Amino acid sequence: MPVRSILYFFLGALVLLLLANLTTAAPTGPTIRLDYGHGTSQFNSISQFMYFVPLISAEPVTVVTNAGNSQSARVLSFNCRTNGNAFKATCQFSFVGDGSQENRFDHTQHIQRRLKNLQAGETLARQLSAINVQGSGRGAVEVSGSWTNGQPIASEVRLLFNQGQSSPVTVLLEDIVWRNGAAVIENETVARINALTFRRMDGRPKMEVALDSVKRKGASNSLWQNLMGSIKGSVANLFIPPLNIEAEGQNAMLDFGQALATQQPAFTFPFAPRLKKALVTGSGPDKIDRAKTAKG
Repeated sequence: MPVRSILYFFLGALVLLLLANLTTAAPTGPTIRLDYGHGTSQFNSISQFMYFVPLISAEPVTVVTNAGNSQSARVLSFNCRTNGNAFKATCQFSFVGDGSQENRFDHTQHIQRRLKNLQAGETLARQLSAINVQGSGRGAVEVSGSWTNGQPIASEVRLLFNQGQSSPVTVLLEDIVWRNGAAVIENETVARINALTFRRMDGRPKMEVALDSVKRKGASNSLWQNLMGSIKGSVANLFIPPLNIEAEGQNAMLDFGQALATQQPAFTFPFAPRLKKALVTGSGPDKIDRAKTAKG
């Protein structure tokens, strides 16, 4: 084979290799199956359904599940009301199975950014430390929007976790303060979540949170503690501001709502770059020490 032909052959192979690299698909998150209760029993793991959590977070997230976890989620139904201009679609879903899943937020970078303030006596109050799903439950996704060029366009997605029974979703809040030369955690509080709301809006994306109860971590499950927790939850709902979230998380939830509103058979989350790792514990998420420190 002439030298020129050999050169053309290798140049052609190099071009094909470069094109193949350029067309390699970008990484994505998990795909959840949406059968709307049509009898195909398409369940998704709880980690797949809750994948939006590391997407909304500005901080690294670690997902922890207990050994033998059997939790899964399924969309059960679809109902849509419309007046020709606006629509509201409601999809019931269920969490089934045993175990717990916890999404833990790593505040290390946040602490470093506010280190001088902490050392000066500032308290980083009510930091979202974890979102936990314990056991089973029932909920709904409400999608609202308008019709544009004959297509429904989602503008609000609301996740309800307390349909017919108490919500299985809780958040852990904590204060971070400076003690003895290190940032430490104080005042850990567990709040039960009734609803999370995502809206299409200008400016910094936010997530609205509706609480059912607020209790100190480790408080008993007595009638009195539950009553006081419900009262605190009602008061907290009057004052808790919407939480800042990342744009890709807001977009993902609106796209998820769009998929539900148009009854798509599946939805694929975008890749969550801040999802660092997944752990399995022998006896639940509390087995792993959550303490965060930052030396001065």
